[in-house]
Amino acid sequence: MYILQDRSTFAFSAENPTGARNGGTHGKDCEKLSPCLSVTPGDTVTLCDIDGPGMITHLWFTGYIGHSFVLRIYWENSDFPSVEAPISAFFGCGYDENFADTEGRYPVLNSNMILVAPGRGYNSYFEMPFRKHCRITIENRGTESQYLFYMITGWRGSLPKEISYFHAAYRQEHPVQKGRSYVVADHISGKGRFVGVTLSVGVNGHNSCWVEGEAKMYLEGEEYPSINYTGTEDYFCGAYGFGNDIALKKYQPFSGLYVGMYAILGNTDEMYNAQKRFLLYRWHVVDAIYFEKSFKMTMDNLGWTGPRYDDYTSVAYWYLDRPAQLPFTLPDDTDLTMK
Repeated sequence: MYILQDRSTFAFSAENPTGARNGGTHGKDCEKLSPCLSVTPGDTVTLCDIDGPGMITHLWFTGYIGHSFVLRIYWENSDFPSVEAPISAFFGCGYDENFADTEGRYPVLNSNMILVAPGRGYNSYFEMPFRKHCRITIENRGTESQYLFYMITGWRGSLPKEISYFHAAYRQEHPVQKGRSYVVADHISGKGRFVGVTLSVGVNGHNSCWVEGEAKMYLEGEEYPSINYTGTEDYFCGAYGFGNDIALKKYQPFSGLYVGMYAILGNTDEMYNAQKRFLLYRWHVVDAIYFEKSFKMTMDNLGWTGPRYDDYTSVAYWYLDRPAQLPFTLPDDTDLTMK
């Protein structure tokens, strides 16, 4: 922090939509002129449009932060996005219409890469370098106009030769096809690094164990996985059903720097809200997952009595040696049933 760099900071917001120096509000002290923007149904607005070289260092959003807002990021003047996900799922909050956990509190995701702060302040600290250009947009796929508050911060300056480009892709199966692994990421080609996943699980059917499924990673087109975890809670660095199997016989949420099962939603005492939803994340920051040619990840949906059919919603995050098209297509807005 004490070493000075030849860099210039930029920040895009509703008060400074161009991110220009001297481009912020002309309001007087304590006067708000444009704290947010309204996005009408069917519209896509550009939040950040900037030439490089440079780096995006922080994203912050609030206002309407539901799944009808789709976040996209384009690198190097590409006509395809390398990041595409409902904004809530990108920030690990797949069940965006549930505002309270089982204890009646705002769920807080408190990690070094993403922070979801009370009441629903979305923050990303992924470093996102670009050489020529960066464009960030929000599309409103809903039926009503919605407000968005945002701040996108970064810097311009020289970059090393070995940069890679940030990617993130959404996927869901509502429900998972019984007896078949859920695909977290696939058809990722090139040299890169897988950096993590957020997962939202809606328990269907019987409410017994759902965490026996193994997480598997396939490198360089392997037939069998090189990286094979022993269970869902094990991949997310917990044990014994996150505490539900031993001692207290009760799930214990936790949120750490790199991993967590940070929230349980669903109150059995509340009408129409009996089935639990689990919000999880895992960042491969210190336990790097590198690949030279290709990467694939799957996760079983398995309990003590065999394969299950729960609702899985995920976003995979990775860096790649070039901007690439994403392997999955977003479902229609009406199919994003994340309640």
